[in-house]
Amino acid sequence: MRILMVSEDLPAPAMGGLARHVLALCRALTDAGHRVDLMGNDDFPEAVTGDAMHFGGQFFPELRGQFSGWKEMTLGVFMPGKRSLLARRFARAMQRRAGDYDVIHYHGHLPNVAYYLPSAINFLQTRHDQGSDCLIHTRFRRGEVCNDLDPADCAGCRTHHPNWLQTRISALAVRRFRYEVQTGFSRHKTVFVSDLLQKNLSRCFGDHRWGVTVHNFVDTAHFQNPSRHQPMTLPADRLRVFIAAKLYPAKGVRALLALLEPQLGHRIIMDIAGDGEEESMLRQQYRQVSFHGWQSMEETLKLAMRAQVIVVPSVCEEACSTTVLEGLLLGKTVFALRRGGTPELEIYASRPDQLRLYEHLEDLASALLDFTPRADCVVSPQAPADASHAAGRLLALYSLPPGPIANHTMSGLDPWQSGSTKTRHPVSQRSAS
Repeated sequence: MRILMVSEDLPAPAMGGLARHVLALCRALTDAGHRVDLMGNDDFPEAVTGDAMHFGGQFFPELRGQFSGWKEMTLGVFMPGKRSLLARRFARAMQRRAGDYDVIHYHGHLPNVAYYLPSAINFLQTRHDQGSDCLIHTRFRRGEVCNDLDPADCAGCRTHHPNWLQTRISALAVRRFRYEVQTGFSRHKTVFVSDLLQKNLSRCFGDHRWGVTVHNFVDTAHFQNPSRHQPMTLPADRLRVFIAAKLYPAKGVRALLALLEPQLGHRIIMDIAGDGEEESMLRQQYRQVSFHGWQSMEETLKLAMRAQVIVVPSVCEEACSTTVLEGLLLGKTVFALRRGGTPELEIYASRPDQLRLYEHLEDLASALLDFTPRADCVVSPQAPADASHAAGRLLALYSLPPGPIANHTMSGLDPWQSGSTKTRHPVSQRSAS
């Protein structure tokens, strides 16, 4: 099968989870015998990613304009037309290549791109966050999960006290964006990385079968080197904790450190990988914590293996935390909040108490201080959610005729089975043509 992957997040000097997801999927599909090429941005040369971009296919740097701000922050509004123009530009780039491929698979931040692609094109997109109806992608505002549905309320995400004109302009932008997304989803296939995303989306778009859930996965190629699995050599009264997160309020790192501060450097030995707007402040305030900044996947996993506990303190609704999946695969006990798509990942735990979920960050911090780590740390012999398994389900979707998920049914192999099932489908072997 000829597959064109598309993501404006690639290339990038400091790749995030979405970019890594795309490259792992490219490699899995290529290894299975398919022809895979990638379309990305023209802002950075391929070399900035090192060897990560080596997946066996061609790269087309044909996406541009995604970093244009349109003075939204300065004006305190979401600009009508901005996301429509970018989506139309991206759609044209994909359409120019469409004739050379059996399917186009988009992983990005402009879900309304589907609105601008003809129904006849075999197009599928994966939604990795809440950006299908939220223009800041997270549905998190002023320290809390945002459940507001009125487009006029969205003006508060561009300025704290929007005036009448700012409210009207932002509401117009949100309504137009949501209309394009909903219409595009009704024309083309959509994948969500958690049931939570589709459930939340239905609040704005109505209770409908908008797509199928295929959970995120772990790139098991990084787990093969046994030298990475270093023994833990801490005294019995110490606990080594690891966090991998972007350092900004929605991820909850600052709030957790404040709760644990009396025990940091004593009971709790903390390693944190990640950068962001709070990094400088946190480094100055918590000198007893080891801040490692942004790290490659290889180095992040080395830090994770040293730890006895993985903590995901996000106070936003995480769509499908790859950090949780990695911690479970490494055999670590994982602490997180019971919100977002995280509870769906319990099915990947190798033991009943491996994923520990709490209602509030205070409860998590208290349980962490009382936790007694296991004497051993057994690395799962087989990945519960690796790229090849996800690729198998996606190939079933690729093979369907163009059109939304609601138009299709299949017997035997059910690709829209909920992500919360342990059924996995192997990658089918097809000749590259």
